[in-house]
Amino acid sequence: MQELLQHLANALLLGSTYALLGIGLTLIFGIMRVVNFTHGELYSFGAYAVFFLEAALGVNFFVAIVVAVIAGCLLGALIEFALLRPIQGADIDTTMLVMIGAWIFMQNSELLYWGGVAKSIKTPFPEAPLQLGLISVSWLRIFVLVVGSVLIVATYFFIDHTKLGKAIRATFQDHDTAALMGINIKGIYTATFALGSGLAAAAGALLGPVFLVTPTMGDIASLKAFAIVILGGLGNITGATIGGFILAFVEELGAGYVSSGYRDAMGFVIIIVILLFKPTGLFTRADRIG
Repeated sequence: MQELLQHLANALLLGSTYALLGIGLTLIFGIMRVVNFTHGELYSFGAYAVFFLEAALGVNFFVAIVVAVIAGCLLGALIEFALLRPIQGADIDTTMLVMIGAWIFMQNSELLYWGGVAKSIKTPFPEAPLQLGLISVSWLRIFVLVVGSVLIVATYFFIDHTKLGKAIRATFQDHDTAALMGINIKGIYTATFALGSGLAAAAGALLGPVFLVTPTMGDIASLKAFAIVILGGLGNITGATIGGFILAFVEELGAGYVSSGYRDAMGFVIIIVILLFKPTGLFTRADRIG
């Protein structure tokens, strides 16, 4: 029982960051119909940004995370403005090739600048874990859960209760009608890509200190993000949130009771099984983002 509770606690702490990855990707796809292959690299960008700010510039750990998220938003806005806006309306093959090229460029830039040696991010949290009854949890992982949960709630609030969020929802429902009502569609695209990129960078900034930071860390993160979105239903934020937690629980239990070597594979196996019976994902695409 103690082992099971420990695995469930670990999965809960990991699920919030998986949900951030999924929400960011499903926002971009739902609004722009763009398969964002740079999503994983924005995740690794967030981790490297925290490492650089803290190790090279001596910035406070918590400030570094905030700056990394903001930088992720700005980088996402730049990608949309410089790469996607000029080819708006192009066929899906062209868009995919551009995004794949951006993914390769970003990853190799990280490899060129940082090298292939893994980096470790120092944190101000004590090494001794917090004992909660039968389970022990590191202070860092508790911090990750709290911040990840706050960002998820903040994203829901932004989409449902702000003017820009309502414009995003209107664009999701009908691009043409939204444009006729005076909504700046190009601006919404930029804002959406920036928001989705910022959430990916936030996930990297939070998980970077938990694991090691490497130039290829975005590859598996990207695969998991796509898996979460497919599992939860394309264009569905609630589905992406729940899908992120489902993937985390399946991975953790699979690693604990089957083999840690199959940790990543277990999540994809359960997704394949679910899609055999529910091809549209656990949650069909909603009529609105939310």
